[in-house]
Formats: sequence, C-alpha cells, structure tokens
Amino acid sequence: MQTIDLIQFTEKFNLPDQAIDVNDIPWVPTHGEEDGVWFKPIRFDLTTGSWIHISKFEAKKGNARHRHTGGTVLAYTLQGSWRYLERDWIAKPGTLVYEPPGDVHTLVVDGEEDMITLFYLSGVIEYFDEAGNVVKQDDVFYRMKKYYEYCEQNNIPIKELIY
Repeated sequence: MQTIDLIQFTEKFNLPDQAIDVNDIPWVPTHGEEDGVWFKPIRFDLTTGSWIHISKFEAKKGNARHRHTGGTVLAYTLQGSWRYLERDWIAKPGTLVYEPPGDVHTLVVDGEEDMITLFYLSGVIEYFDEAGNVVKQDDVFYRMKKYYEYCEQNNIPIKELIY
C-alpha cells in the first residue's frame, strides 16, 4: 500500500489561502446609518456560524445591551477607546478583549474619537429592550445579507468572503 505524506494529503483537501484587502470593502451600516455604527466584513464561515469584521462606532455612540450566544468573542482595538457599562476596564488601541459565551453587556464609546475594533464572533447576538426582552438577533447570515444588500444598492463589487 502506497502512503501519501501529510503535506501532499493536506494540499489535496485544503482550502486555498486568502489575502483580503479591507480597503476594497465598504463600511456597511450595522442597523441603520443614523446609528453611527458600521462594519467591514472580512470573513463569513458558514460551517461554524462565525464571522470576522471590523467595527466602527462614532464617538459618543454605542450598542444596545446584548448577549453573545454560541461562542466566544475576541476583540482587538485599533483606534479610539470603548468599554462595557457593566465592567471596569477600558479597551484602547492594542487591547485584546475576550468575552465568554453568554456574557451580557452594553458597549459604549465615551471618548471624542471614533472607535475601530477587529471582532471575531460566532453564534447569535441577542439585543435586549429595557425590560430584558430579546428584540433583535444578529448572526453570520444577518451580517452577510447586510453586506450583500449594501453592495448591490451602491453598485459595489461583492468580495468573496465565504472561506
């Protein structure tokens, strides 16, 4: 029996590598342009339900109280600063934030500078109203749909980000 070495075997079944130029991807309004919150998708992984994007929040803006279900969230701050109302820390450029699945928090940008942060997420984001009821959900398909629709409406070529 002939054996194939591990390198040949891997090359036979592996996906091709990717180099994504984020400058070719538009800032997409996350919920509505008036919210002052945008994202640039970088990857949609439909096998795990995870996605990677860069978020931009205008100064003095934030997100509704929410919970991430189904997986860990990692965030690396590139510009500005942000925090969770429920925590004592402040994320500034160079800060890596880890969020365990199920964590509930409210993101705010207190400073005068827009915040830009790279996020790795999976599962569903559940947004709450003031009474604690889930009023909106967000996941890999929601983000992908927002990206596709925004590009189509603005005649922007859609980049292949499913890998």
